[in-house]
Amino acid sequence: MARKGRDISGWLIIDKPAGPTSTAVVNKVRWALGAKKAGHAGTLDPEATGVLAVALGEATKTVPYVTDALKAYAFTVRLGQATNTDDAEGEVIAASDIRPNDDQIKEALHAFVGEIMQVPPQFSAVKIDGERAYKRARSGEEMALEARPLWVEELVMTGRPDADHVTLEMTCGKGGYVRAIARDLGQALGCYGHVTGLRRIWSGPFTAEDGLSLDQVEAMAKTPELDGYLKPLELGLSDLPELRCTPEGAARLRNGNPGMVLAAAVEYGDEAWASLDGRAVAVGIYKAGELHPSRVFNP
Repeated sequence: MARKGRDISGWLIIDKPAGPTSTAVVNKVRWALGAKKAGHAGTLDPEATGVLAVALGEATKTVPYVTDALKAYAFTVRLGQATNTDDAEGEVIAASDIRPNDDQIKEALHAFVGEIMQVPPQFSAVKIDGERAYKRARSGEEMALEARPLWVEELVMTGRPDADHVTLEMTCGKGGYVRAIARDLGQALGCYGHVTGLRRIWSGPFTAEDGLSLDQVEAMAKTPELDGYLKPLELGLSDLPELRCTPEGAARLRNGNPGMVLAAAVEYGDEAWASLDGRAVAVGIYKAGELHPSRVFNP
C-alpha cells in the first residue's frame, strides 16, 4: 500500500532534548509536517542533546552524505567511575580514587586524535549475528566487539568544573561513540571514566543553534509556519562538488541515463551532483563531460 502523507522535501533541523530516541523525534516531525517519508542523519542516544537533522521526502536520498560528514560534540566525562553502559544511565562497575591533573588529561588526549581504532560500547546498536548488541547486553551477556576505525579531527579539553569532571569537545567522522572515548580516556588515565552529558553541536552543514525544539514543532504542527523552517535538500550535498547541467542533460539524468554537465573543477571518476537552476537533479560519477547517475531526484 502507498504511504499516506504529503510529498514534501527538505531538511528540518531539531535541537533534540534529552529523553526521546532519534526515531521518536523523526516520527514527531513526520506527523507535524504530514510528510509521507522521513529519516535522520546520525543517531543520537536518548540522553544526548543537540542537532538531529531530519530529512523529508527526496532529501532522504542525501542522508548518507550528511552522515559521512564531520560532526562535533561537547561532552562531560565523570572521572573515577566506569559504568556498564559507559554513561550515567548504567551501573557503576569499577571505581578509583585516582584523579589526574589537567596536564595529564591534555597529554592523554593526543592518543585519541587522527585515525584511531575504537571498540563500540557493549550497549550500542552494533549488530552481532543479526541482533543489536544492547539487547544482548541487557540480558547480562558480555561480548567481544571488534574495534572499528574512527577519524578524530580534534579532541580538546574545554574545562575542569571539579576534580571529578572534565569537559571536552571532539570533531570526528562517522561511526564514532563518544561514550567509548570517555571509557578509553579513563582507562588511559588509570582512573576510569564515563559520559555524564553529551551534546552534538553541529553535523555537516547543520548546527544546533539553527534547530527547533520539539515544543516549537508541536506548537507549529500542521501549519504553513512550520514549512517555512524547511531547509533545501541541496544542503545535504554540501560536501560534494556541484555540476550544472542543461535542460536536455537534466532530462536524461532524471530518466537514469548519463547526462551532459558543464565543465568544472572535477576529475574523471569523482562523485558529484548535477543541478538545474540551483535544484538538485542527480548524484553520480563524473566521466568525460557526463554525470553517470546513482541517485536521481524527482522534481
